[in-house]
Amino acid sequence: MIPHTIALGNKKIFFASDFHLGVPTPEESLQREKRICAWLDSIKHEAHSIYLLGDIFDFWFEYRNAIPKGFIRLQGKLAELRDAGIPIIFFTGNHDMWMFDYFPNELGIPVYRNPQVLVVGNQKLMIGHGDGLGPGDHTYKVIKKFFNSGLCQWLFARIHPNLGIGIANYWSRKSRISNQKREEKFQDEKSEYLWVYCSEVEKTNHHDYYIFGHRHLPLDLKVGDRSRYINLGEWVHFNTYAVYDGATVELKTFNTTTR
Repeated sequence: MIPHTIALGNKKIFFASDFHLGVPTPEESLQREKRICAWLDSIKHEAHSIYLLGDIFDFWFEYRNAIPKGFIRLQGKLAELRDAGIPIIFFTGNHDMWMFDYFPNELGIPVYRNPQVLVVGNQKLMIGHGDGLGPGDHTYKVIKKFFNSGLCQWLFARIHPNLGIGIANYWSRKSRISNQKREEKFQDEKSEYLWVYCSEVEKTNHHDYYIFGHRHLPLDLKVGDRSRYINLGEWVHFNTYAVYDGATVELKTFNTTTR
């Protein structure tokens, strides 16, 4: 659990996820990265803190002395915001689960791997990426457990970065987000596995908001009588994020022409 209760004052908390930097092409990724940096610039004066909820990179692996090249604009912007005193918290997703100590040591950004509870005043928010939660998808859950194991990480680290990152980039081009043409659609609540997960948690442990990524579809759904499930969508097609003012969470869309 994030070990403190937050007082916002007149500031706000911002949440975003699923930037998937690196795909589908370097050119498109660069334009998205610039758009994300513009968004970060637009919120910095009212941000109490910023939570990045996973799949920020479509692939990430930290070798002992090497990281994937690129994404320097985002790293520089995050460093600028941290130097200005704005807390930034990073959650790993299924695409960037191999993040270790680079962000904490270089940028002062803590990294979490599992959902956490954020307490603000008398409200509780459960936040995380969302992969592997809820019913079904048993094959992925087994694969995730292996990928998160020390053995898998040790084996991958033995591959030279030129080959290892090259293989990963090939996989990325085959991924869901690389080949998606706005095909993600909401069917009904019971088909939303993260909504099902939130509903089960809510039966025994009340949270005012459940905020996740991973689904790639902006959603704001009621959970029981007193809670809401927010999915942050993604930035390949939607440019959506959430803002929390200490009372309510609102989904918004960043539009560079109107900021």
